[in-house]
Amino acid sequence: MKILGIHDGHNSSACLVEDGIIKFAIQEERLVNQKNKSGFPKKSIEKILKTLNLTIDDIDKIAIASKHSSVVFADEDYFKKEQKWTIKRHAEIAFTKTPLYSIYKSKRKKERLQNLINFGFNEKKIVFVDHHLSHAATAYFGSDFPRDEKVLVLTNDGAGDGLCATVSIGWNNSLKTIAKVDKDNSLAGIYCLITKMMGFKPLEHEYKLMGMAPYASEYGLEKGYSIFKDLISLSQENPLEFKRNVPEPISLIMPRLLKRSKFIRFDWICAGLQHFTEDILVQWVKNCLKETGLNKVALAGGIFMNVKANQKIMEIPELQDLFIFPSCGDETTSIGAAYHVYNLNRNNESPEIKPISNFNLGDVFTNEETLEQIKLFENELSFEYHYIEDIEKEIASLLAKKEVVAICQGNMEFGARALGNRSILADASNLDCVREINMMIKNRDFWMPFAPVMLKERANDYIKNPKNISAPYMILTFDTTNKYNDLISAVQQADLTARPQIIERENNPYYHDILKEFENITGRGVMLNTSFNLHGLPIVHGPKEALEVFRDSGLKNLAIGNYLIKKR
Repeated sequence: MKILGIHDGHNSSACLVEDGIIKFAIQEERLVNQKNKSGFPKKSIEKILKTLNLTIDDIDKIAIASKHSSVVFADEDYFKKEQKWTIKRHAEIAFTKTPLYSIYKSKRKKERLQNLINFGFNEKKIVFVDHHLSHAATAYFGSDFPRDEKVLVLTNDGAGDGLCATVSIGWNNSLKTIAKVDKDNSLAGIYCLITKMMGFKPLEHEYKLMGMAPYASEYGLEKGYSIFKDLISLSQENPLEFKRNVPEPISLIMPRLLKRSKFIRFDWICAGLQHFTEDILVQWVKNCLKETGLNKVALAGGIFMNVKANQKIMEIPELQDLFIFPSCGDETTSIGAAYHVYNLNRNNESPEIKPISNFNLGDVFTNEETLEQIKLFENELSFEYHYIEDIEKEIASLLAKKEVVAICQGNMEFGARALGNRSILADASNLDCVREINMMIKNRDFWMPFAPVMLKERANDYIKNPKNISAPYMILTFDTTNKYNDLISAVQQADLTARPQIIERENNPYYHDILKEFENITGRGVMLNTSFNLHGLPIVHGPKEALEVFRDSGLKNLAIGNYLIKKR
């Protein structure tokens, strides 16, 4: 059974689930080179059909994530609305509470259907899946928790289909929702508004506030916390739900935030927001654990891209094991929708959904395709290139000499994290590489930390993980050990925490072998890994985009497949 999953909102994407396995998944941004591209993912669908040699008739069902998705917006245009603190803006919010809004939703649904009908799909095959159910399905079915064991499944994000959070129990390949939180009480919505207020891009730059938070003093943290402390709390009537303590919905609290934040330092605001978010989430998870009696938790939804909050959740004493779906923002709802529809339609002979084992779900390019692109760039750039059979050893040797190397190999990663196939690598013990990568390649904000990749057998040398929580997807932070100098360029400089990718050879032999050879040379089983892209652009798609970044940046070394390219 072949299920095509589609997310046609912010950071749109498509995937193909066949017999319970993700065969291919890709975000529209990678194909149009526009970060967080919104709208109907036409190119992604075309790519899936072409790559897997499928026709439209081969698809059994089309699963669309979210029953309602607003008219596709460009981020800046959309958030200009959030600055209209006028009667008109209040009227717009009030309109969504009236029966007339259902007419708009019906019209929008027809538009979304028409996109697929125009593509050639049969309307009878199309199924709409609730937004938070799509998130919950990624968390439950993507985890490797035993299906006959009850698991607490939590979703939390800005908003989707009228909700901002749900509490469910996953058991025997089914999800039972026991609590829902209205979008007007959105914790993530506060984070989004503060991101805009601080001059950053909402739905994209929230991580920059998280990265700044550890730099504030204790006094500054307390001042910043005072801005948020009474906005939202856990409901006394139902401890599984959030309750706002201000009369207006969260989407309309910007004037209140601006007034409270006046003359308060930016790092204090970031620290207060981050700690407030952590406190609310931790108390919510504790309440859910207590009410259900469960101790294994699966999480999904955009707020859980906040890796520091995830660490606080992981450290809850009552929590035994934790799974967070990698890159758990809306881009992965295409996968969740496909999971749900597959599970709904499978019979006793159909395989169960297979837990994810890696997130390298996209394109792969041959050496012949790479060579063709290299030759196209010879007139634009002065470089030399060589085909190297054992290129992993050559890359490790360059890294050991304190050189920075970008790599583009194997299947492209899905989601926000570069996991070794579209990455920039460096010696994590070399602080000088931070300046080189930031100034010459990434152009990122100076306070933002990089991340380490480490061998599984060496992880305990570098991070404290007493519960032995699996961490292959850079979705959790950990405190570091006294060997933090081995990864000093890949930790948060203010608190020395790290957001690691812990790898095993079976999940990515090429990447693992580079790190293993680096360990053989240096004795250190850890490297710095950051995404291969220019700031503001998506992670590179293939050889063409890799060579464009190589051309337009200060990168000196680029490995694509078996080709090593060096600037003269």
